[in-house]
Amino acid sequence: MRRSDMLKRFAFATGLMLAVAFAHASTSDPFMGKWKLDVRQSHYPPRACPKSMMIEMKPADRGVWYHSDATYGNGGEIHAEYTAAYDGREVLVSGTRGLLLPVSLKRVNSHAVVATYSRGMQAVATSKRVVSPDGKVMTITTTSVDASGKKSTTIGVYQRE
Repeated sequence: MRRSDMLKRFAFATGLMLAVAFAHASTSDPFMGKWKLDVRQSHYPPRACPKSMMIEMKPADRGVWYHSDATYGNGGEIHAEYTAAYDGREVLVSGTRGLLLPVSLKRVNSHAVVATYSRGMQAVATSKRVVSPDGKVMTITTTSVDASGKKSTTIGVYQRE
């Protein structure tokens, strides 16, 4: 067999293995994919619910690449992005206006992840993400505390795109 034929076969086999590995990674983690906020099913404080929001997650080095875009009724837009493992270590979150609160992720089980947002080594918000058993709905329940100590809970319901 000629060297060029061997290289072609090797390249094809490598590409096939990578495709299978990526397909396995994206199907083994039910959070991977694109999610659209169902505004009518979600529960936010008055005037706090985005008019629209999309979340996209992709597999990344033992964790997830997360990207979100939200548009509000006043025309404001917020974008956020990070890459994190499910090991509880904080990572930086970049956003529309620069760096946002750092986040750490911990997997609770195959269909639940807790994201903790911190300021000065203290948790200021926690989001529990749960994907339904059929993989079609993701519910994110976020509990946060404002500067005055007032606790707030929001529930975002997302449909898989």
